[in-house]
Amino acid sequence: MAFNLTSPSFEHEHEIPARHTCDGADVSPALVWTDPPRGTKGFALIVDDPDAPDPRAPKRTWVHWVLYDLPADARALAENASRDDFPRGTVEGENDWKEIGWRGPSPPVGRHRYFFKLHALDTSLEDLGGGASKQDLENAMMGHILATATLVGTYRRRKG
Repeated sequence: MAFNLTSPSFEHEHEIPARHTCDGADVSPALVWTDPPRGTKGFALIVDDPDAPDPRAPKRTWVHWVLYDLPADARALAENASRDDFPRGTVEGENDWKEIGWRGPSPPVGRHRYFFKLHALDTSLEDLGGGASKQDLENAMMGHILATATLVGTYRRRKG
């Protein structure tokens, strides 16, 4: 079987429930992964939106969540995951709000795509320290990614 990332909260390429967005409780969705490649020593997760600010004229990729040093035996993150219940050793990085932790979809216009990319790594990133940016993480992972599993969700704000 192939390395795979899914969520009990939403199906691949379908809408992310409002509960996981700025229109709801803004809690992270549950994530589950299977069949990482042999030699995996840990995982890193990046959640970002390449459609910011407007899918018709995207200008940047907006980062919603950065996690790394998830242990090799981890296979899930619970809904509303936080430092208190992350798998042992997991470190959070900085999102584009300059905060640590999950910030869910909040697109200003249109339907955006949200990419949940889980990278299986052949090394630990403990030297990276806490609070790393997506760019810092990508630089540290260079040459160490064994496989990547991707889950895509979409979201459009409700006008009220």
